[in-house]
Amino acid sequence: MKDIIPIAWWQALLAVIDQGGYAQAAEFLGKSQSAVSYSIQRLEDRLGLRIFRTEGRRAVPTPAGQVLLQRARLLVDHAQNLESAARELAVGRESLLRLAVDALFPDWLLLQALAAFSASCSSTRIEVLETVLSGTDEALARHEADLVITPRIPQGFSGEPLLQVRFVAVAAPSHPLHALGRPAEWTDLRQHRQLVVRDSGKRRQDAGWLNAEQRWTFSHVTGSIRAACAGLGFAWYPELRIRDELADGRLRPLPLAEGRYRYATLYRVLARPEFPGPACKELADVLERLTRELAGSAAIQA
Repeated sequence: MKDIIPIAWWQALLAVIDQGGYAQAAEFLGKSQSAVSYSIQRLEDRLGLRIFRTEGRRAVPTPAGQVLLQRARLLVDHAQNLESAARELAVGRESLLRLAVDALFPDWLLLQALAAFSASCSSTRIEVLETVLSGTDEALARHEADLVITPRIPQGFSGEPLLQVRFVAVAAPSHPLHALGRPAEWTDLRQHRQLVVRDSGKRRQDAGWLNAEQRWTFSHVTGSIRAACAGLGFAWYPELRIRDELADGRLRPLPLAEGRYRYATLYRVLARPEFPGPACKELADVLERLTRELAGSAAIQA
């Protein structure tokens, strides 16, 4: 049986494609260009086929190289996940846990989860990336998160339902939409400023915008909520994110004729479902427990 092809050769293949050439791949991998060229040459010799062809100064994958590229990416990702899992097992639990959380998730509930988690995992450092829309997908694709909370499951991943979110249309009590003396129609909303939150990913999607004549866009939901409390516009917010503002009257639900509420489901997605580290698994369990308790208390109140 032939020796297994070294993972470093496959890494060189991916680096040449992703970085745009041999020189860039060498810089990315921290190796000499000759070492990268040697790895590609050995890979081609072992496989008995050409992986790249030269177009000007660019290395372009052949049709066979394109097929290998997709499988090589899965192989390298799997090997890296296995290596990370082994390191985590060796030390007992991860030293760093990266969490990407969509802005729809209540910040106070997240803090409760982190506090409960820290009681047993105080040595694990936490990095929290707050995302909007496609920003969560990109955090997974760029391997910048170990666990994410997202309103949609990105392609190639699986997830578990975590929390149903109800959006409510609101504005400050002083807002003109509260003084109509009748249920507000969509045409009424379009005449006023809508507050929206920008997609934190590169897709720059607009979710829920009504094509209002005026729109203010914020990079974070906190700034948008403050603007709404100041009477500067209306918006749909996750009800759990603005529970304090609703309770003390800074925001009031709009009297809409229809569309007062919207719903979305948040999912818990593990970046490495086959090899979740002990700390990652524990935080996922804490989040699921707290959201179950929240859903149960809401059902009792209803």
